[in-house]
Amino acid sequence: MKRFTPYEQWHCELVSSGVFEHLNKLFKLNEQLDWPSCSWFDGFLNATNANNRPIVFKEDAFFNEEERYYEQIIYDTGFVPTRQQNWHDLFGGFIWCLFPKTKSLLNKRHVQEINLHGTKQRSKHRNALTLFDECGVILAISDYKWPARLRNHQWQEAFVDLRDEWGKSISPFMFGHANYEMLTKPYIGLTGKALFVKVPDDTFCKDLVAQYAYLDTVLYEMIENNGCLQDNSLLSPLPLLGVPGWHDDNKNSEFYSNTDYFRPKRRTR
Repeated sequence: MKRFTPYEQWHCELVSSGVFEHLNKLFKLNEQLDWPSCSWFDGFLNATNANNRPIVFKEDAFFNEEERYYEQIIYDTGFVPTRQQNWHDLFGGFIWCLFPKTKSLLNKRHVQEINLHGTKQRSKHRNALTLFDECGVILAISDYKWPARLRNHQWQEAFVDLRDEWGKSISPFMFGHANYEMLTKPYIGLTGKALFVKVPDDTFCKDLVAQYAYLDTVLYEMIENNGCLQDNSLLSPLPLLGVPGWHDDNKNSEFYSNTDYFRPKRRTR
């Protein structure tokens, strides 16, 4: 009996898993027969960091003697240390391709914070940058009704009653590469951090590449000019397995009756 490698075993499930739909459409991930190499990303990546260095993925072994912090390496050289056959770094590569402006900005902000506080002391801003980088989900909305419902944990209304609105007045875009990694083995309790981004009504009629390019530009402006990640206050918990289209079990409305996962909003005095 053939024994599947971790990639092959996951690859079989990837094809039918809705949460990876964008990666399948844009990168043909479902057609890959083995782990993509660093050079494989060259055909998709067009990014320059804030230090005017082209972003290039480089095998992690290249940096064995390196003493600089991860974000400092990227800022100083443009090289992104990338572990081979590693889910976390694989998905991190896809996010660089999809959000090059925003990723470069986050890198710059990390380095600025390190210069101010060192590598051991983390500011509220740097904590927010990291949380969004690892666990962020952009919820693009063309209707202002969504933030209040989701921030107030009105899960039944948002995920069941208004289910037909997903893809029309709201659409999710993964930013956190750790989310993708954890979703290779989904479990009840898996939660991301949502950031709401207002978009024009016709956004969801455009092709997927155009949607990502627009969101990358808007998100850059929100962080650089509006200070939306100065702390965690604008990041809202989002049960990832509840997002319509991202998990087969949520096709059944009873899935949302698990209040240990879809928790009501905690009352504050």
